[in-house]
Amino acid sequence: MAEVILKGISKSFGAQMALDEVTMTIPDGAFVVLLGPTGAGKTTTLRMVSGLDKPDSGSVTIGGRDVTTLTPAQRDVAMVFQQYSLYPHLTVRQNLEFPLKSPILKTPQAEIDRKVGAVAEVLQISHKLDNKATALSGGEMQRVSIGRALVREPSVYLMDEPLSSLDAKLRSDLRIELKSIQADSGATMLYVTHDQTEAMTMATHVGVLDSGKLVQFGSPREIYENPVSVYAASRLGQPRINVLPSDVFGGAPRGAAQIGLRPEQILQGEGEDSFVQRVEHLGDQTRLHLKFKSHDLITVTDAHTTLKEGDIIQIRPNNPFFFDASGARIS
Repeated sequence: MAEVILKGISKSFGAQMALDEVTMTIPDGAFVVLLGPTGAGKTTTLRMVSGLDKPDSGSVTIGGRDVTTLTPAQRDVAMVFQQYSLYPHLTVRQNLEFPLKSPILKTPQAEIDRKVGAVAEVLQISHKLDNKATALSGGEMQRVSIGRALVREPSVYLMDEPLSSLDAKLRSDLRIELKSIQADSGATMLYVTHDQTEAMTMATHVGVLDSGKLVQFGSPREIYENPVSVYAASRLGQPRINVLPSDVFGGAPRGAAQIGLRPEQILQGEGEDSFVQRVEHLGDQTRLHLKFKSHDLITVTDAHTTLKEGDIIQIRPNNPFFFDASGARIS
């Protein structure tokens, strides 16, 4: 596998700046997830690495080789798209074999059979190899799509929201499988998603993008526990971080405009009164929707709490985040 380095990558489409001086190092063997809303630049970054688009400025290096001007075929990368992009007239086996039969790879048939068999077993589609792609369920189609990338054993895997169109259970199952495959193979993977659960559970590193700029890059825990801005803080965490005026509890540092409180940063007990608006029992935990000085808050409490709508509880902040008027973190 290979380290990927993006250095000063900028890309615009007409008047729209898609990427603005993005510099990022994807370590060899890392599982990097790009997070951000629609239009943040996630897919454009992926396309820069794949070679499907060329940057206006900056460079892309894969495994120590400058690939900025190379075609996708010359970069030794494999891409999985949100939609399955299978050949409907071919069987599952033929779809999986297809990239290995390219004139560039020239893979012997015995090796093709070995790789297809191994990948099909990992993805639990061995019994579907002779089915036409059109006879598969959505989840099976996406497994084949992922498998078609895995058989390549490229330098870098690029995945553009490959699980977003699947149902919740299958998404959870494939999330575990993908992480296991990546960890076992030591593959370098760049993965785009809107789903923060995927980022928290799969990534070794997370890149947070905002309007074409890389605002923070680090481990999921680092970004969760030490966000550089209110924007970065809002990308990870479920329930989302609570953001309130900085003076709502008192004791804010100079220059603070907002206070950020993750659910675990709200302590119950001694403090100030808040009103329980709604109680959500989720099995392993209970979410409390609170009204505090005209502000809405969400926190979590014991799964077996006896609190109910209309109760009054006291809360206080514990090691909260503070942000200035621009949203930047105040240490």
